[in-house]
Amino acid sequence: MVLYSIRSERRLMEELHDNLLYRWFLGLGADEEVWDVTAFTKNRERFIEGEIARKFFYETVEQARAQDVISAEHFTVEGTLLEAWASQKSFRPKDQANRGGPGKDDPGNPTVNFRGEKRSNPTHQSSSDPDARLARKAHGQEAKLAFCGNLLTENRNGLVVETELEIAGGTAERDAALEMIDRVEGNHQITVAADQAYDTKDFVRQAREKGATPHVAQNTNRPGGSALDARTTRHSGYQVSK
Repeated sequence: MVLYSIRSERRLMEELHDNLLYRWFLGLGADEEVWDVTAFTKNRERFIEGEIARKFFYETVEQARAQDVISAEHFTVEGTLLEAWASQKSFRPKDQANRGGPGKDDPGNPTVNFRGEKRSNPTHQSSSDPDARLARKAHGQEAKLAFCGNLLTENRNGLVVETELEIAGGTAERDAALEMIDRVEGNHQITVAADQAYDTKDFVRQAREKGATPHVAQNTNRPGGSALDARTTRHSGYQVSK
């Protein structure tokens, strides 16, 4: 569903009737009956509730750790926006259940005029994905309904060792980084590299409290300057992390 942007279980069931590629992938013969959409939905929910994907991920990490190809001391964090499977038309005022008007509109894809309307997360919400937030990665880019996906990679071979999904927001990347730092095994000191978005007093302080030396890129253009001082930047390891 993700690879081919199939946005619903019902559409996937329809595709399975006609698309031999999907049938082959799922091990279904050309004449085998396709299961009911409700059965597929229930199985998907059990898959999520059982955290099968997370268990599979950690088993993979453990295999790499057993082969001693993962660094236990030096890491990098990064976050990005994951676009939600919700259309911009679903982002409506919280007190209005339906912005689509009567007439010739397709009920599933109504005409919506956003001209002159100020839309923001405090006042609006997606009707199809209430947890999605309107967000953009940088100034000048289009804001989209999204979540904040985050990775912690180790610096020896660049393997992902932790992941965290957050509701998109101004501090989501830093909050996720601190959560992933907490899950690093052992009580030893570690280093965590990151870009300028993590160069804040709160993140630097909290990372140090968790036993992680923050090797973040300095944001010297910000009022007040960088949150890092010479006790971190003077070491050669900081330059290596950069």
